[in-house]
Amino acid sequence: MDILNYTFFQNALWAILLISVTSAIIGTYIVARRMLFITGGITHASFGGLGIGYYWGINPTLSALFFAILSALGVEWMSRGKSVREDSAIAVVWALGMAVGIIFIFMTPGYTPGLTEFLFGNILTITRTDLLVFAAFAALLVIYTALRYKYIIYTAFDADFVATRGINTRLVNYIMTFFVATAVVLTIRLVGIMLLISILSLPQMIAEVFCRRFRNIMWLSGLINLLGGIIGLLLSYWLDVPAGATIVFTLVVSYFVVKLTVSYLFPASRRRQ
Repeated sequence: MDILNYTFFQNALWAILLISVTSAIIGTYIVARRMLFITGGITHASFGGLGIGYYWGINPTLSALFFAILSALGVEWMSRGKSVREDSAIAVVWALGMAVGIIFIFMTPGYTPGLTEFLFGNILTITRTDLLVFAAFAALLVIYTALRYKYIIYTAFDADFVATRGINTRLVNYIMTFFVATAVVLTIRLVGIMLLISILSLPQMIAEVFCRRFRNIMWLSGLINLLGGIIGLLLSYWLDVPAGATIVFTLVVSYFVVKLTVSYLFPASRRRQ
């Protein structure tokens, strides 16, 4: 356990804790709203911001964040009037982001440092500055969720019905979309663009085996993400393999083990499903 004495490993543990908090809220929201495809589109669209950041010599995380927020709001705007189907809008944003990213990275002279970390993740490179930014975002997200929890529930499950009752959830929808886009970019450093959607969905899928209420899924998924992250991080150190992929692999294995165990022990629940 001497590895715990190293600063980079301590930073990785703090990052897992913060990611568990944010993904518990964001992941439960996007699963309840069935926004996984949208989130995947935002994730890949942020690659365009990375390419622009490398080409112009600015912080790629900031440029990716700006591009991701614009992409998320663009999808909401295009699909709001139903003139463009939501899945079509996502496909456009997804393709645009990837194309822009590839073009600008190709035009960037010399070597693009850190690009592999954004694509495949490397939580061991998390710095104190990254942790402070993530902590500030997590605090803002928790405060907003506590203040607007009821409206978030309305927006997640049946925004159209709530609108007929005179409750305006459009602002909540845009704010939560902003939080989703921001969480996506900040979490990219953990598992990368390729595997990020797993962190925001697998813990919720495991939690749904045991509970159905939004609040309970949120709490349990956060705990599952924390435990899976720590176990995956330790396994990656012992096996000398990438941490992000090991964390995702741990969550996938946990999901199958839980599903098979519950189906075997409670066959009645298996029939209901």
